[in-house]
Amino acid sequence: MSDTVGIAGDRIRSIIERVEQLDEEIKGLMEGKKEIFAEAKGEGLDVKILKEILKLRKLDKDERDEHETLLDVYLRAMDAPSPMAEAA
Repeated sequence: MSDTVGIAGDRIRSIIERVEQLDEEIKGLMEGKKEIFAEAKGEGLDVKILKEILKLRKLDKDERDEHETLLDVYLRAMDAPSPMAEAA
């Protein structure tokens, strides 16, 4: 039974160490991303807009078109006079 525990323990340790290594790599990549956004901001670019572009680029064309259509519809609805205000 102790052999089984030793083998499982080694396998668990291996998995944990691999995940920890990936976490360190992700941390480094996130720091690199932060530096790129700081560079963009230093050049006068709007980081919020850049992040929105990145978000939209992850969508396929149909999803992006739907998103833009809904955004337009909602904005127009907000600008339209309220039916309650027209009745008064």
